[in-house]
Amino acid sequence: MPVATPKQYEAMLDAAQKGNYAYPAVNVTSLTTINAALKAFSDAKSDGIIQVSTGGGQFASGLNLADAAFGAIVLAEATHILASKHDVLVALHTDHCHPEKVDGFLKPLLEASRERIAAGKGPLFQSHMFDGSVVDLKENLQLSKELLKECAELDIILEVEAGCVGGEEDGHDTSGLPIEKLYTTPEDMVEVYEALRPIGRFIFAATFGNVHGAYKPGAVKLKPTILRDGQKAVTDKHGEDAFMELVFHGGSGSDLSDIRETLDYGVIKMNIDTDTQYAFTRPIVSHIGENIEGVLKIDGEVGNKKTYDPRSYLKKGEKSMAARMQQACEDLRSNEKSIFGTV
Repeated sequence: MPVATPKQYEAMLDAAQKGNYAYPAVNVTSLTTINAALKAFSDAKSDGIIQVSTGGGQFASGLNLADAAFGAIVLAEATHILASKHDVLVALHTDHCHPEKVDGFLKPLLEASRERIAAGKGPLFQSHMFDGSVVDLKENLQLSKELLKECAELDIILEVEAGCVGGEEDGHDTSGLPIEKLYTTPEDMVEVYEALRPIGRFIFAATFGNVHGAYKPGAVKLKPTILRDGQKAVTDKHGEDAFMELVFHGGSGSDLSDIRETLDYGVIKMNIDTDTQYAFTRPIVSHIGENIEGVLKIDGEVGNKKTYDPRSYLKKGEKSMAARMQQACEDLRSNEKSIFGTV
């Protein structure tokens, strides 16, 4: 069953940390984007992470429902079915969930996993992200501790964030925040470790100047050494076993040198969304432009069904998105490293 069990997911993270590589984590919104991710991981012989945001779940549920949790459940169940035909492991994860959305998004998904486990199946999602970066660290950690306790009871890993990823994603805009909010301090990292490690396994989105969205070269000033210094503060105090599993948000558009440097400092997961959105859309635009007289019924003509059939352009989007994801596997060194069949 290629959607990882909790034990297999832990083994994936252990392998990445030990092997100095990371998994691409791609946001999906439809069957087509799920298939693009699965194609990429299969072709790259890489395990990976498929994730759903609140906006992605809302979209997937349809215009009449606009129910983020329900749509996320639909996408997750579809991934469980589709992934069973692939010989790599994938984990299911949810992206940024802010405190005000916990009750309407995260809690229903935890309940869905609880029901699945009671039925003799594994959890629906293998990990969830709680983004408490919008409140002060004390409140963030108190909320994180409560959620981590619930997740740990279900063999689910919690991702947390301290500091704040800049830019805009799914309607959440942090572009006006002061610059210091974009960098997690060593003291923050120690505090996060000490608050959460006694409760259960977590992964940590420490921020080092990373942002969501697309920017011209030179506009984003990443400081991967923030991660190095934070890890040192933690391990100096608590020993080498305290080296944390980190997440790189806003990976789209990053320089390869920055990506590779973060792997040395404990990054085992990199989120990539903006680049895959563009990769999906670009060939669709080309298809429309090159076949405009067939796609549109111009001047009373009938058009060309072969060119306006959505399958004719969506499969081009799937192929292009998969190619961009496969590049991400290579950038993160996860290609040719699937542990499928070994755990």
